[in-house]
Amino acid sequence: MRNAVALVANAREFAGPPAVRALHAAGFQVLAHDVAFTDPVTADQYRAEHPEVLILAAQTPSEIITAAWAVAERLDVLVSNDAYPPVHSPIATAAVDDLRATLERLVVFPFALAQAAIPKLTSQATARVIMITSNRTRLPFPGGAIPDAARAGANALVKSLSLELAPFGIPVNAIAPNYLYSETYYPRARFLDDPAGRAFIAQTVPVGRLAQPEEIGELVRYLATMQGTFMTGAIIDFSGGWPAAPVRPQ
Repeated sequence: MRNAVALVANAREFAGPPAVRALHAAGFQVLAHDVAFTDPVTADQYRAEHPEVLILAAQTPSEIITAAWAVAERLDVLVSNDAYPPVHSPIATAAVDDLRATLERLVVFPFALAQAAIPKLTSQATARVIMITSNRTRLPFPGGAIPDAARAGANALVKSLSLELAPFGIPVNAIAPNYLYSETYYPRARFLDDPAGRAFIAQTVPVGRLAQPEEIGELVRYLATMQGTFMTGAIIDFSGGWPAAPVRPQ
């Protein structure tokens, strides 16, 4: 992957850290965006901890793509890693502003990022688009309408984008996690350090544990480096066998 460039959006959270590590290990020049980079202290700290990564100060989707393209006039891999703290509330009492904010981060941002990237990606011989979405919609529960609606929209976006980029030989695939260790959704204090949290995970997830970040990093690396283009429009289940029917007593 010499001279190849990969952009990871929201690099500090969710699947961002393992994606950055995996792509760097694969030989990509990694560019990182994050909303927290508007804080100079946070940006400097990240830069010190990841000297191999080029931080982008840009924040709007069009500015992010413009800044990324300016680095080497190419963009081989775009990782739209989108996360937002889930707001759980019954629809009857939910705040519509919470829905708007969730949709903005999980649907509008990746839509606009892809829209800005399309002219650049289609001008190249090859490119790959990877979206990090969620598998939570496979088993909705009461009070989950806001994040479920947003994640369903993001997965639908993957399908639509894959159709539009297929004629250009650009695969668009999503990794849809649930029960992936990250401080964004399954923080260590609650689900690893707390015995009650570990017991809940062991009972809920068929493999009996949270996914480790390097495991999703392996999948990001595969999608970024695969030679073929036929696999596109896939929403890859990454949830340790969840959901599964509860064990019935004999």
